[in-house]
Amino acid sequence: MPTTGVISIGGVGADAVSRDGRTIVGTAIGSGVTQAAIWKRAAEWQLLGSFANAPACGFELSSAYGVSGDGRVVVGLARNGCTFAHAFKWQESTGMVDLGSSVAGHPSLAAGVSADGKVAVGYQERVTGERQGARWVDLQQQLIPNVAGSDTFVGTANAANHDGSIVVGRICRFGNESDQSAWVWSERDGTRCLPAPSLRPSPGPVVQVTANGTSDDGRVIGGGQNVGGSNDSNAIIWINGTGSYLKDYLQANGIPRAFQNWINTGEITDVSPDGRILVGWGAAPAGFRGYMVILGDKP
Repeated sequence: MPTTGVISIGGVGADAVSRDGRTIVGTAIGSGVTQAAIWKRAAEWQLLGSFANAPACGFELSSAYGVSGDGRVVVGLARNGCTFAHAFKWQESTGMVDLGSSVAGHPSLAAGVSADGKVAVGYQERVTGERQGARWVDLQQQLIPNVAGSDTFVGTANAANHDGSIVVGRICRFGNESDQSAWVWSERDGTRCLPAPSLRPSPGPVVQVTANGTSDDGRVIGGGQNVGGSNDSNAIIWINGTGSYLKDYLQANGIPRAFQNWINTGEITDVSPDGRILVGWGAAPAGFRGYMVILGDKP
């Protein structure tokens, strides 16, 4: 934080933070295995375990990937031994609830949750092994619909806005390797692709485009375009559905030296509710670094 600088909080990984900044969720080690966990200011990690009486699969028991705005709802992935791995939703009042799988024998995962805690988003693995975008409303799974007129399906849902009425994710037309687009779904407009600013050539691996965060009104969406899921990636900002590389956008809007010496800008990993603050990571001259970008009043 600006008032403290960097503070080491332990744990294995931190994946999401509540809107008030008081609750961080991720993974910590307990009883010799990795577990979904919650960290609050001036406190140790609270381990969440897994489903009732569920053993770990090797050293992995569960992981938390998303948290509601008030820090009361946590979502992620939990295991029952090596038998299955399912999306979960945790609250103090209910403990860890299994969100299940709509395809027997295949995993599901919750990657994020709306700020009000009512809608979880993530993926459902299909029979063929691909990960299809999904949302859970009142614990009931709903697959994200295809783009109108398309016989393909969308990839993993990564994030939702405050009430889950807008969801964003990766790979708009799964299986169409020439389509370099992320996607956004809304209750009003259905599913729409978010194309990359330009098609990127690849020496072999498929170029994937992902949207990782959205403002509450869906006007500002952040993500990236990468080669085969690697760290060879460039951040993208979509404003009203039009995409620009983050570096180009900043240099064209008053910051001519933005990321000037960086190898790449990686990905935008989240967007603030008002769309003015972006956070992400990229390849700086001295190694990978996180960054924060504060835009003007009307980006």
